[in-house]
Amino acid sequence: MRARFYPNVFEKAGIKLVVPAPEEQDYIHEKYMGELLNDKFLPETRERLLQIADELQRRHGIEGVILGGTELPLLLRDEQHHGMPLLDTSKIHAARLVRELLQ
Repeated sequence: MRARFYPNVFEKAGIKLVVPAPEEQDYIHEKYMGELLNDKFLPETRERLLQIADELQRRHGIEGVILGGTELPLLLRDEQHHGMPLLDTSKIHAARLVRELLQ
């Protein structure tokens, strides 16, 4: 969330990215490292992550959520939440690679 990869790529397309507040980032990092990477997918963690998405939508008017970690789509399996797409970056990258290979 603090790296510049996604912001730099999206800026070129005129899309502004926003990130969770520092305390939200700390929570996400803690749960990612302590639970998701250890194959723990708890409903309360899922609920809190979706609450953070809702809060970002209220605060910043976000239109979608980038699931930038490979384990996040395992917890957040839906393709949308309250009309916001949950963007599985692994799936997006794999689909693009297949498209490129088939051309």
